[in-house]
Amino acid sequence: MTVRYRCRHCNMELGTLPFDADETIRKLQLFEVGEIDEFIEEDEQGVTTIHCICEHCEESLRQFPDYYALNKWLQ
Repeated sequence: MTVRYRCRHCNMELGTLPFDADETIRKLQLFEVGEIDEFIEEDEQGVTTIHCICEHCEESLRQFPDYYALNKWLQ
């Protein structure tokens, strides 16, 4: 099972763990029930994608905090 990290705003791939990362997934399951669906998804091939934030988008959110109110602020 592979774990991919993608920015949830710009969809840039940040990294991939090409090995079985069950421990990482268990740690991420500390989220509340509704939050898991928002940040973690698994496809048919068993690849788990974790939606996080890249440095560029994080900096943009720091400069423009009103963007937090928007689900998708990059077009």
